[in-house]
This record gives sequence, structure tokens and C-alpha cells, in this order.
Amino acid sequence: MAAVLFISFIVLIFLGVPVAFSLGLSSLIYLFLADIPLTIIPQKMFAGLNSFVLLCIPGFILAGNLMNAGGITDRIIKFANNLFGHVRGGLGLANVGSSMGFAGISGTALADTASIGAIMIPAMKKEGYGPGFSAAVTASSSTVGPIIPPSLPMIIVGTLASVSIGDLFLAGALPGLMLGLGLMIPTYIISVKRNYPKGERKSLKVIFESFMGSFWALFMTVIILWGILGGYFTPTEASIIAVIYALVIGIFVYKELPIKKIPGIMLSTMTTTASIMLLVGFANLFGWIMVSEQIPQLVADTILGISENPIVVILLINLLLLFVGTFMETIAALVILFPVLMPVAAQVGMDPVQFGVMMVLNLVIGLVTPPVGVCLFVASQIGKVPIGRTARELVPFLGVSLVVLLLVAFVPQVSLFLPSLFE
Repeated sequence: MAAVLFISFIVLIFLGVPVAFSLGLSSLIYLFLADIPLTIIPQKMFAGLNSFVLLCIPGFILAGNLMNAGGITDRIIKFANNLFGHVRGGLGLANVGSSMGFAGISGTALADTASIGAIMIPAMKKEGYGPGFSAAVTASSSTVGPIIPPSLPMIIVGTLASVSIGDLFLAGALPGLMLGLGLMIPTYIISVKRNYPKGERKSLKVIFESFMGSFWALFMTVIILWGILGGYFTPTEASIIAVIYALVIGIFVYKELPIKKIPGIMLSTMTTTASIMLLVGFANLFGWIMVSEQIPQLVADTILGISENPIVVILLINLLLLFVGTFMETIAALVILFPVLMPVAAQVGMDPVQFGVMMVLNLVIGLVTPPVGVCLFVASQIGKVPIGRTARELVPFLGVSLVVLLLVAFVPQVSLFLPSLFE
């Protein structure tokens, strides 16, 4: 029966059915064939959504949308361009830097790709950068979004593992910075090799002024982390404070957020939240079926049957996650696979926080790899360049991502150092 579940799911995915409905339909087929009452569907979906922590998801999404509509994207890009623009390939470096700044606002890779890419890709093409390279830089740097706090996937991990979301946010900060700075290396090398343009050096006064222009937006991340880690408010309360802060900054400080836009922003947030919650609900149902079929135990026995060496086990887990990330949406994969793989990781001594960061990083790499790399598709569409060309340009950037992934997997302090400071 387990084979029916997985085969139907994979077939639906490759037929282009959205992941949430693929999970739901494959689960429905299984329940019919197994003669299990369909009343189990709402029960398990509700069980997956019945978590106070999940309430912070719409809050952080709304805060990000409000900040973006209030002119934050332009300010972050301007600051990054003033900082890096005088270097060869400066627009590419500014693209990566903008993604690092925007990561602390959106928490999602797709929002980063769409917002930053809509401005930076046309600008890079106009300045003479290759379309494929422009799209590749945008797509790869967007993967920093779910790693640097606040991060929606980290919230899901915290819910599943019953660990501190504040610790997970901190644990993702250093790997996120490493990933962002690491992506600047191939960006610069390729730009020099291809003789991409550079701009004029900006004065310290201009750089400082542009920094102050983006300061209030970037400061939101500091407030969120300070409040959660200091015990002043929960992650859910932090998301509401972030919304209030975004409203104040957008309306009264930046003065670029018209009141009439807010209902549309809220509607967009509701739509995004509904799609995420539907995905979480169906994924929980799918996960319950896997547990009833003893799939987690089978996976654990299979991996540990190959080797009990911690290095080999962690490598096998990473290979599995990289493969899954190429065709499954990040949050769905987390809800389904985290309970399956966490016991295996625990048997080789991996901390849940470290494993959570490693798993999120694995899966976001899949966002820029075929066949279902949504960031790859969006960046290619904005750049009006074939996906194959963008994928080829992505190779050196994926190399950097894999190096950071290996450091997170095998050097615990990369992810655990900052949380340890607040114990």
C-alpha cells in the first residue's frame, strides 16, 4: 500500500499538479484502497495546523509584504549598489547583498527572487551582464532568504521538533551570512573573467545616507531576535510586533505606503498563508500515513544498514534531501521528512537545531535546481532566458552552496555557536 501512496504522489507531481493537492490526492487514493474512513482527513489536517506557533507565519508574511510595498526593496538595492557598485561586477555583488538584506524582511526565497529580480535582472542586462548570469545570481542568492532570520521554514522546524524558534533563527544567521558572502566569490570571479562593467566609487557620505535609508527596515530583524531571545515576546507575538513596526515605518517614516494599498496587501497575505496552511495540513495527513506504514523505521533501518558511521549516515541524509529538494516544495518536504529523518540524525549524535538548519539548507538548494526549482523558473522568466542556460550558469553558485552545506553538516559550531551564547 505504501507503494501506491508514493507512486501516485510522484505521478501527480510530474503531471504538474500543485504539491499540496498532490499530497492530498495521493493520501485520498491510499485511504480509499486501505478502506480507512475519510473522517481521518480533517482530523489529521487539523492536528497538523493546531499549533500556536504557526500563527506567526501570516504575521511575518504580512510584515514582509508591508515593508516591500513601503519602498524597502529600492532602499536595500540602493545601499548595496552604493557599497559594491565600484567593483568589477558590482551590480552582481549588489544583487547578492540586496538578497542578504531582504532576507531579514521576507523570510522566503520566492519573494526575494520576485522582488529583487524584478529590479536587478533588467538593470544587469541593461549594463551588459549576460541574461543567464543575471538570472543565476538572482536565483542562487535568493536561497539566503530562508536561512537568515526570520525564516518561515525554521518556524516549521521549530514546530515539528519542539525546539526554540529563537535558537533556530540564531542558528541560521551564521550559515546564511557565509552563504551570502560565499556567493559573492563566483560572482566577482566570473565578472572579472567576462569583463563585466563597474560603476563609480561612491563617497562615504553617499554610502552612509543610503544605509540610513534602509536602516529602519533592516532593524526589524534585530527587534525580532532581541524580543524572542530576551524572552520579551513569543515568536507569534514577535510577528504581530513586526506588522505594527512595518506599518509605522511604511506610513510615517518612509511615507511610501498608502493606506488604500493595505487591504490588497492583506488579501495577498491571506492567499499566501492559506496556501501554506493547506500544504501543512495535507503534508501532516501524508506523514501520518507514512508513520502508519512504518516508513520512518524502514528509512532508518535502511540508512543505518548501509553504515553506522556518522559521516556516512549524514552524507546519505544530505543526498536524500538534495534529491527530494529537486521536486518537492520546501515546507511540504520538512513536514513529511523531518519526523522521518530526525531519529536517524539523533542516533549519530546530531543536535536537533543543527539538523534543522542542515535540512532547510538542503531543501532551499532544491529551489534553484530542476525539475521543480521555483526560484530558477521565476528568475529565468524575469530575465527572459531559457531555463537550461540559467541552470548552466548556476553551477559555480551551487558549488558554493554545497560547501556551506557540508560545513553546517560536519562542523556543529557553524550553526550552534550563536545559540550557545544565549543559553
